[in-house]
Parts: sequence; C-alpha cells; structure tokens
Amino acid sequence: MKCFDVHRRCGVSCDEKDCRQWIDYEDDLNCTIVAVNNNNEAPMTLREVGDRVGVSFVRIKQIEDKILGKLTKRKSIGK
Repeated sequence: MKCFDVHRRCGVSCDEKDCRQWIDYEDDLNCTIVAVNNNNEAPMTLREVGDRVGVSFVRIKQIEDKILGKLTKRKSIGK
C-alpha cells in the first residue's frame, strides 16, 4: 500500500516535506497524488493548480503555454 492510500483512507495530512509528491495544501492532505485523484471527474482549473503549488494562475498559464509550444515543436520535428 502506498503512503497516499494510507493518508486518504485515514484522512490524515502528510507531513513528509521531503517527499516529491508533497504540496502545502491541507485540503488535498498535502499530496499531489491525492489532489489528482480527488479531481478525476473534471480537470483542475489553472486557478486550482496555482492554489495548490502556491503561484498565480497566470504563471500556471505561462508554464502551460511554454510546454504546449515545446510539444508542438517536437511533433513537427518528428514528422
């Protein structure tokens, strides 16, 4: 059983700040895995992602645009 399963089942927030899945967001038990699984019905908005990682939704949009640009460039090179 994975640690996020235990936290979700027991409803206890993670306190392992060294874990690469840890986020400072109590509503999701401080775990990105829990955050993703809690929102599997609909994708998170940019604002929801920003709230979880502690940056503005505008910054999340900038990151998204940069990633999409790289993916588009990679796709056109691979043809």
